[in-house]
Amino acid sequence: MSSRSRQSSLPGMELSVDTTGAEASKEADPKGSQQVDTLSDWSICGIDAHSLIFQVFHAIPEMTSPHGEPVAAVYGFIRDVLQLLETRRPDAIFCAFDLPGPTYRHKLYSDYKADRGEMPADLIPQIPKIIEVLEALGIPVVSSPGFEADDVLATLARRCNELEADCLIVTGDKDCRQLITDHVSLFNIRKGEIYDAESLLADWGILPSQVVDFQALVGDKVDNVPGVPLIGPKIAKELLAEYKTLENVLDHASEVAGARRQQNLANHRSDALISQELARLENQVPVDFDWNAARYRTVDYDRLNDLFRQFGFRTMGQRVAALDGGSANSQKHVNPTDSEYHLVETLEKLDTLVKQLSGESHISVDTETTDVNPRSAQIVGYAFACKPEEGYYVPVRAPAGQPALDPGLVADKLRPILEDPAIAKIGQNLKYDYVVLRQVDIQLAGIAFDTMIASFLLDSGERSHGLDGLALRHLGHETIKIDSLIGKGKNQKRMDEIPVDAVAPYAAEDAEIPLRLKPLLEEGLASQGLEELNDSVEIPLIAILGDMEYEGISVDTDRLAELSKDYRSRLDKLTIEIEEMAGHPINIASPKQLSELLFQELRLPIIKKTKTGASTDAGVLEELAPLHPLPAKIVEHRQYAKLLNTYIDALPTMVHPDTGRVHASFSQTVASTGRLSSSNPNLQNIPIRTAAGREIRSAFRAGPAGWKLLAADYSQVELRVLAHFSEDETLCAAFANNEDIHTLVASQVEDVALEAVTADMRRRAKAVNFGIIYGQSPFGLAKSLGISQDEAAEFIETYFARYPGVLRFMMHTLSLCREQGYVSTLLGRRRSIQGVRPVPKGLREEKSGALRQLNLAERTAVNTVIQGSAADLIKLAMIGVERSLRKSRLTATMLLQIHDELLFEVPPTEVDDLARLVVAEMSGVMPLRVPLQVDVKFGDNWAECESWEEG
Repeated sequence: MSSRSRQSSLPGMELSVDTTGAEASKEADPKGSQQVDTLSDWSICGIDAHSLIFQVFHAIPEMTSPHGEPVAAVYGFIRDVLQLLETRRPDAIFCAFDLPGPTYRHKLYSDYKADRGEMPADLIPQIPKIIEVLEALGIPVVSSPGFEADDVLATLARRCNELEADCLIVTGDKDCRQLITDHVSLFNIRKGEIYDAESLLADWGILPSQVVDFQALVGDKVDNVPGVPLIGPKIAKELLAEYKTLENVLDHASEVAGARRQQNLANHRSDALISQELARLENQVPVDFDWNAARYRTVDYDRLNDLFRQFGFRTMGQRVAALDGGSANSQKHVNPTDSEYHLVETLEKLDTLVKQLSGESHISVDTETTDVNPRSAQIVGYAFACKPEEGYYVPVRAPAGQPALDPGLVADKLRPILEDPAIAKIGQNLKYDYVVLRQVDIQLAGIAFDTMIASFLLDSGERSHGLDGLALRHLGHETIKIDSLIGKGKNQKRMDEIPVDAVAPYAAEDAEIPLRLKPLLEEGLASQGLEELNDSVEIPLIAILGDMEYEGISVDTDRLAELSKDYRSRLDKLTIEIEEMAGHPINIASPKQLSELLFQELRLPIIKKTKTGASTDAGVLEELAPLHPLPAKIVEHRQYAKLLNTYIDALPTMVHPDTGRVHASFSQTVASTGRLSSSNPNLQNIPIRTAAGREIRSAFRAGPAGWKLLAADYSQVELRVLAHFSEDETLCAAFANNEDIHTLVASQVEDVALEAVTADMRRRAKAVNFGIIYGQSPFGLAKSLGISQDEAAEFIETYFARYPGVLRFMMHTLSLCREQGYVSTLLGRRRSIQGVRPVPKGLREEKSGALRQLNLAERTAVNTVIQGSAADLIKLAMIGVERSLRKSRLTATMLLQIHDELLFEVPPTEVDDLARLVVAEMSGVMPLRVPLQVDVKFGDNWAECESWEEG
């Protein structure tokens, strides 16, 4: 083993490096002290440290330690490392770092990375902090002078390949695609996706062995790798498909289609060859690495906890302890083969299972189906578990010749158990099973615990709450993966096409794992005071949402066809207007062509840049609109095109062939505020107050002939929640007196009488009212109102002077969030938030005395309390309304929940009774310091509704 030294890297950063230096022989064997002949059956994780650091630095809002030092990149990087350890469970892990100074590539090509900017000043001091934490975690940090981190990764990946270990390289760098082999793959941690040879072929259309040549042809603007002009990814793929290698492409340049392309390949041969050398990763770097040290790492808990306290990270220590078995939640690794999974393929076995299930107080339930859409799925089999490490699978559909019981007979035998509320039902994403079971006339009752929902309540910021991840995180259990059964892509099969003996353990595991997770997640809910929220709100919602998804809503396809024709006409007209302004034809959907038109031809100012050039997003176009009429026309064109593609043309394709209705999906585990989210289609994104939005809503109607749609909407619920929390006397009095809050605020802030408030004044006040909830800055308010920043700042100052309780509420929320690391809603829902700065008196900057502009974390904290509490209220209202509907024997049905609005289908004779019932439940759902007002409308479709008044 060679001697090692500490060498300075970035300012304040030190890394262990091999002293043989950049001039060491590239033929040197980098085995060092490995002392291993094989790593067969090992899984190894190599992290491209700088790639990940830059990702999290730009993705996470500003965060500071208790001492005021920037720590966002430290937090994000270590969070991702812990997630890798939790979910991937590698046998060994290491991090490869770049060192400062030139590499051998700079000697090959002096302009290499010449256009790279300086590292952000706030990031520089965070690198050594990351190194310190990695050292305390016992994770090896590897680098070599004169080489890049990618070269280190290439070297160790080569060794993994030779020693038959499976190596997962965590990177966003496309250069590493050349390292892909049967043993080496890449991992995109942001998307949670593994990138292998199949992915490369689908993406670039080439083999791993062609990656270097592909990059040599295409070049890399970021790293200043020249490539060959006019050779883009598509052409490079075609050339390599025909000629296989770069050398062959260059040798046959005269045969390539296109005179300019032939000329460029001939004239830029040397550029292509130097690009090839720059792109090729060196896999013989002299690094010293001990595989066993990487596997049997020692965690320095004292040092680690000291660092976490220093940085203000409150929960990471617990995660590390859980990983190393220091948590009560840590359990032994259990392989699927350690569990008893039984196939119930005969009527005798089914009768025995039914008898057993009937005597249980609780059971875990899962269904295997033919489709991820529950309204279109057929049940392939039922899975049950009554105790840990034992499960049962009842097949009802299978390939020809495989054992399967009659679907109707099985449903009849299981119905009494599944509909018995006295038998508690446990599962993962039970809403899916609820809808699937309704298809066979089974109304699942006794829903008691859903592991996905419990996990989300415990950490809504966690990326995944899927069963695979939960099993790994909490049980150390590697589940059977769905891809291993049905495959993926073009070769994917349906579950009923898979042999029963392969489906049985997968299905039984899906039922058994939630049973083992339940006590661990229950312990977490109890420790955070979330049991009541889970048991009384989220669990009862499962059946309510399941019924809404099952019922769906009727859409008028003839009306949508009319709108489609009309919108296409509008788009054609706008296209003509835009091209007349431009003076030539243009592809409005092309950011590149728009950029050239706006910033080169029209010479409008560049507002924002992206990696590929000047941005043409909606914000930029709106800012350019006062300077030229063209940007506004482009915005209008995009809006019509989006509505046409997302709703008008898409909705008819989503109509279920049997029901004639659209069945949207509602999720409780997406929005961190606790709001429900809608998908397939996303009905919550239909514009509410625009004419276009009303046109689309006009296509939604009641299904049965003569019935009505009834919409019940909370009036200004978020402002009422703000009044409740702030206890501001003026704000509370306004709502108590049923005053127009926007007119009142305009009157007080503008210092005019109520009757003197103009429409423009009210508009400005409304923007401030809602801007406060979202932590809007003077800059943001000025932009939205078209006024100066000074005017906007004065408006906000006057608002807080008139409503001091609101400012006190914001200060209290931020102080509590900084102290606890999370904020809570009315019902105790928690959201962890990092990045809240120390809260100054009056929220004012010490030097200037101006009101502080809230950063993203601070805006999120305030907004979560308000918006999350509004979500609590509408969820409680849904439960109350559904309960009252059942008692009332009304035939009306709840169809949709869109933020603060509930939509029902109702016969005309029940409109008054339903309206009274809904108003009573929604307005009385929870006592607040201000009354909750509910506006009710009804009509033939969602757009054309008239107000309902108590007669």
